[in-house]
Amino acid sequence: MVFPLMFILDTSRNVKASPETAEIFFQKLRNKCEFTILVTLKQAHLNSGVILSIHHLDHRYLELESSGHRNEIRLHYRSGSHRSHTEVFPYILADDKWHRLSLAISASHLILHVDCNKIYERVVEKPFMDLPLGTTFWLGQRNTAHGYFKGIMQDVQLLVMPQGFISQCPDLNRTCPTCNDFHGLVQKIMELQDILAKTSAKLSQAEQRMNKLDQCYCERTCTMKGTTYREFESWTDGCKNCTCMVWLWFEIPRDSCPALNCPESQQIPLSHSCCKVCKGKVCFVIPGFFLTLNHACFCTGHDFCTEGHNCMEHSVCRNLEDRAVCSCRDGFRALREDNAYCEDIDECAEGRHYCRENTMCVNTPGSFMCVCKTGYIRIDDYSCTEHDECVTNQHNCDENALCFNTVGGHNCVCKPGYTGNGTICKAFCKDGCRNGGACIASNVCACPQGFTGPSCETDIDECGTGRHSCANDTVCFNLDGGYDCRCPHGKNCTGDCIHDGKIKHNGQIWVLENDRCSVCSCQNGYVMCRRMVCDCQNPTVDLFCCPECDPRLSSQCLHQSGELSYNSGDSWIQNCQQCRCLQGEVDCWPLPCPEVDCEFSVLPENECCPRCVTDPCQADTVRNDITKTCLDETNVIRFTGSSWIKHGTECTLCQCKLILGFILCSSQARCFPNSNTWYN
Repeated sequence: MVFPLMFILDTSRNVKASPETAEIFFQKLRNKCEFTILVTLKQAHLNSGVILSIHHLDHRYLELESSGHRNEIRLHYRSGSHRSHTEVFPYILADDKWHRLSLAISASHLILHVDCNKIYERVVEKPFMDLPLGTTFWLGQRNTAHGYFKGIMQDVQLLVMPQGFISQCPDLNRTCPTCNDFHGLVQKIMELQDILAKTSAKLSQAEQRMNKLDQCYCERTCTMKGTTYREFESWTDGCKNCTCMVWLWFEIPRDSCPALNCPESQQIPLSHSCCKVCKGKVCFVIPGFFLTLNHACFCTGHDFCTEGHNCMEHSVCRNLEDRAVCSCRDGFRALREDNAYCEDIDECAEGRHYCRENTMCVNTPGSFMCVCKTGYIRIDDYSCTEHDECVTNQHNCDENALCFNTVGGHNCVCKPGYTGNGTICKAFCKDGCRNGGACIASNVCACPQGFTGPSCETDIDECGTGRHSCANDTVCFNLDGGYDCRCPHGKNCTGDCIHDGKIKHNGQIWVLENDRCSVCSCQNGYVMCRRMVCDCQNPTVDLFCCPECDPRLSSQCLHQSGELSYNSGDSWIQNCQQCRCLQGEVDCWPLPCPEVDCEFSVLPENECCPRCVTDPCQADTVRNDITKTCLDETNVIRFTGSSWIKHGTECTLCQCKLILGFILCSSQARCFPNSNTWYN
């Protein structure tokens, strides 16, 4: 069920799902053991209200509330033994700030996240979700009279799925997949293995081709008669001059031979030349010209380019044997047949570049360049690799956060014991800081003057330790969180007092800086501090310190039964819970019970705390040791605490008990009177 819209919760409302809508959802939730509560909220200061409640009559099957009076989050539920349970998580949620809250339940495993930080992880009694007909679904209140949430809630979701907190915080690591996740992962791994095999084969083929390419320099060439020539390279083929132009070769007749002064019948071919000579003449061929013994003739190529040409920008003039021609520079192509005008080739757009992964191709005049993408650094001219901001300390994570490198960036996650978005992390103290202490590091409290201890719970005896400023004539008397300096009888003392390092004049009255409900006075050298006296006749009385003086009907509270009303400040006990009325709000929390250190315990009727018993048959709770097992009647191994119907019967329920692995079987009352049977 999803409530995606934002709404402001006032004091008068009735946010309840219709019976039809609720039953449709309960059909999905009923008997399920994996579900998650998600909500984004901003709760008013000191408000104690219900976020979500699923209950039938007085039985709360699933209820999540936040107490601003005691600074804790509570989960109420019922277990398979049809008993009510309450899990308390110390945490300040009612601070008028936005928070993302998720509570994931998987059988007996419970995880609480606040702002995508895991705050608590516990093993609890397995919730019992066999919801009866008539169960109601409330949002922001327990009923029409109690548990009003004050503030703003949005995106309230109850997801029937494992580890639903991932939908709220997708970056959270999932270290413990469920069975469904495991099977899905196995299938995905098989698919990835198949893809990896195919990719590896393609990569091997590509590497073989790349190895061949690495052995050559890629450029425009021409091949003729098995010989490869570079672009613009010329060679002689017989009596023809050839030039490589854009992967094609052109044949041009060689220069004319010098005129001969002899009849054609007297002309003979010259060895290694295309020209003839007159008989009786010996001719030597020197590169660039011909030289004969009788006649010397000098033959060189003519520079037509110096005589003027029409080659424009990005086009160069080249001399041929009989004329000048224009040729486009590398990286340009001709706009017309004479190559006089050339345009830039966009190698990036046409895919004629060598930029590899993690780069972007940028076209340049006559060429291109490969630019690294954001978050990557250069390896060579054509490829880049990922930039690890975490290793190079180029991140914005808080000093109390962990940096995790990602593709093209990084993520910041607060360290355990701290809460925040990763860029800002604040310390979190599990047990809170008492007596005005402040949490400055993970489970580290900075205590105010006069207190010490891990949670500032211990008063410092300034008198016994000599940590006081009483004058020589006065005597130090230790107080809770401070001390008094008193002048002994017969001593000549001044009437002024010293308190917190400051002089207080005789008769001066002041309010403690860290406790506005405590008043101190200096009387003849004595500092006297006490709780503020509530004068309800005074119109300026502080109702925060004196809730009993609040005359407003809106500040009164209605008892859970609806038969009694309480004034602000009143306290009472209801269903093993301590309840208090404070300015119209009822806040209840479980009564503290002593730790039960025994294997078998029972919760007597009309009592709130369990007792130890020696008879396991009388026990409601058995401290199970799963390392001890039982062998049932069909030779199946059963873990301690497990129950089953005896094979071949319909009415005999057996349970493996922690007594040397014995099995206790009992007949169910619906069949015939109860009888117990033990066997090993």
